[in-house]
Formats: sequence, structure tokens, C-alpha cells
Amino acid sequence: MSAPATSAAPSYYEATADRGPPRAPLAGAHDAEVCIVGAGFAGLATALGLVERGVQGIVLLEAGRIACGASGRNGGFVFGGYSLGGAELVAQLGAEEARACYGLTQTAVDLIRHRIAAYAIECEAVDGGALLANWFDDDAVLDREQRLLREHFGVEWRRIGRDELARQVVTTRYSGALFEPDAFHFHPLKYALGIARAAQAGGVLLHEHSAVRAVERLADGRFRVATDGGTLRARHVVIAGGGTLRGVLPAIERAMLPIATYVMATEPLGARLEALIPSRAAIYDTRFAFDYYRRLNDTRLLWGGRISVRDRRPEQIARFLRADMLRVFPSLEDARIDFAWGGLMSYARHKMPQIGRMDGGALAGVWHACGFGGHGVAPTTVAGEALAEAISGRRPLPDAFRRYGLARTWRPFGLLAAQAAYHLAELKDAWRGRR
Repeated sequence: MSAPATSAAPSYYEATADRGPPRAPLAGAHDAEVCIVGAGFAGLATALGLVERGVQGIVLLEAGRIACGASGRNGGFVFGGYSLGGAELVAQLGAEEARACYGLTQTAVDLIRHRIAAYAIECEAVDGGALLANWFDDDAVLDREQRLLREHFGVEWRRIGRDELARQVVTTRYSGALFEPDAFHFHPLKYALGIARAAQAGGVLLHEHSAVRAVERLADGRFRVATDGGTLRARHVVIAGGGTLRGVLPAIERAMLPIATYVMATEPLGARLEALIPSRAAIYDTRFAFDYYRRLNDTRLLWGGRISVRDRRPEQIARFLRADMLRVFPSLEDARIDFAWGGLMSYARHKMPQIGRMDGGALAGVWHACGFGGHGVAPTTVAGEALAEAISGRRPLPDAFRRYGLARTWRPFGLLAAQAAYHLAELKDAWRGRR
């Protein structure tokens, strides 16, 4: 049996990205047009979206370093949709509004591609599509998903049979797949750092190690944002923190469940990996508690899966993710795990992003973008574009997001309920698999 995690680096991404020196913390008193709290994907997308619309006077405050939370730790899949399933989206919004809402994420995928090219962001992007592999020996699973996407969202995912799939992913685990051609995958931390550089080149002031301690509304309608080292007076404030947001705006924090997710990366496997996974697609499966994985450019296998209400040590993460990997690829029994890491993401009770503006209380008028769950790369860009349009006065926020507000999660009971629901889903997956 191989050793668990052997690297002291926080993650594979941190070990392979050049952050450069830290940006200086906020110091002294300043004025701004827009203050954005949180330099993850949502905050960065909002900042760059404002720059691209000609807005000046933007200050971005980050408690740690850029994308040090979920944005710089995730699986790196870029594709359409939300954490809420498509069928549920249609049931809740109706066919027309659901299609428009889903379409925002498709546009976001295109915009991410455009920004990678336009700002020359070296983030190891691979245009290999995505494979939704069927864990169950039941063709109806893929039939339903393919029909839903075609009829309600105008999206065509190609059906791949068992034999063809076996030539792309060498395992007996799956019975078939759907191929999403517009998806791609990348190094999320390198992408975030590239977006940060583009925003700074456009005039955004970015301060790391600047945890926000308080936000208050002033008599003139502006907001005062305080950190340990300085203060800002801003016309607009955007809260774009995720699962690590603490002590800033209770109404927003109470609406998020901080959920831990886990990822690992093997040692470089060389030609062995290409023989095992000839496809360059990002791959995930049809279970609720699914695995997701992809080939990295340096011939490692990146593997993610499982969620929990608590974080775990790297050696624990390596142990259970390795067991998951061996269920699909038993021939990797001797592969060393070089990196294993976890991190907190924010889930909303309704599983949709919380993109909006507070309309009551002492902090009425504060914008927010949070609760992206485990499907956040494209939706965070949706949030950035929606907020940039609204703040610049070009267009109000999309109607669909008004339905999904800051629904309280009632922690710690909400965390216990989330963990119980996940375990129940695991049991259902296991039962279906045995059938």
C-alpha cells in the first residue's frame, strides 16, 4: 500500500502556482466607489466585470490570499448548470425561466474561455469536454438526463455506449456515458491569479490579509468597511465570501452551510495514465455522492469526492479517496498519493447561488454573491457579470435569483441535516448499485 500524502504543500495547486509576493494589507482611511469583500472567483469576476464596464474606484479586500478558499482548491471543472439539478430548476422556475437561468452558465463558460485568451492566462486549460459516466447498469439514468437537457435547455450531450466509453476510460465500472462537448477543465488557482492580475491592470486595488471586521451604513448612504489596519468609505459593498466568511454580516453567514470537500493528486504516472484514461475529458459519475477526476498535464491523476461537515487531515483524505479511486481503477494499487487536501465551500439550503441585494435592516443595499455549493466555477462568473451589470446601472439582477434568497440554515441543526441527507444519498446509491 502506498503512503498517504507526502507533500507539506496545502494542495497540488498551491505547490504548482506562483503567487508572487503578498499584496499589501489595507492601511489608513480611503474612499472607493465599490468595495468587494472576498477575492475568490465571485469577487474577482465582479471586479473584472466592473473594470470591463468602465467602472473605476474598485477596492478588493481578501482576509487571506487570493483564492485561498474553495476557488483555489476545487476540481477545476468548467461546465454549465448549478448545484440544483436541472429537473428541480424547471419545477421551481418553470420551463422558460429555467432555460434562461441555465443559459447564464453557458454564457459564463464562454466568457471564462474568452478571458483566458484575452488576458493570456496560463492556467493549463484543456478543452476536452466532460463525461458523465453511468455508475448504474440502467440506461434510463442517461436517457432521462439527455432528454431533460435537450427539451428544456436546448443542450445536446452525446450518448456514448459501454464499448466506446471503454476506449476512453479503461474500467469496467461504468455502463455508458453522456459527453458534454462545451465543458473544459483548468488549474483553478492559476486562473484566479490571472483574473486578479487583469483586474489590477484595470485599476482595481487588491489588498490581501485584510479581513473585514465590520460594515456599517453611514448617514450619507455610503458604507464604512473596517479592517484591522484601515477603513474604506464606499458607495457599494459586495460580500463575496464563502464558507470561511466569519463575523461580517450575520444575515448572510446564517444563510450558508460551510461544507468540506476533498481532493487528492497522485504521483506522476507517465504513459500509464494515458493508457488508463485516453480521454482528456473531465469525468464524473451519476451517483449523488459521485467521484470526479481528470488527467493533469504533468501526468498525475486528480481525484475528488465526498462531502462532510468537518475538515480532515491530509492523511485521512488520502486514505478514503484512494479507496474510492481503486474501486474504479484497481490497477493503481501501487500509485503514490502526493497531495491530499480539503476545504470549505458554502451551500445554500435551496442549492442555488445567493446573488442579490439586501433590502432591509441596517445594511440595506449591500450586494452579495455566495452559496455556490459544489458547482461554482461558471455560476460565480454569472454572479460577477450580474452584479457588474447592476452596479454599473446597465441592467437589474436577473429575476430568477430573487426566488433564491438568504434562507436561514439554522446551524448547527442545518449541518447535521446536511450530513444526514448525504449519508442517506450514499445508502440510496449503494442500493441502486446492488440492484
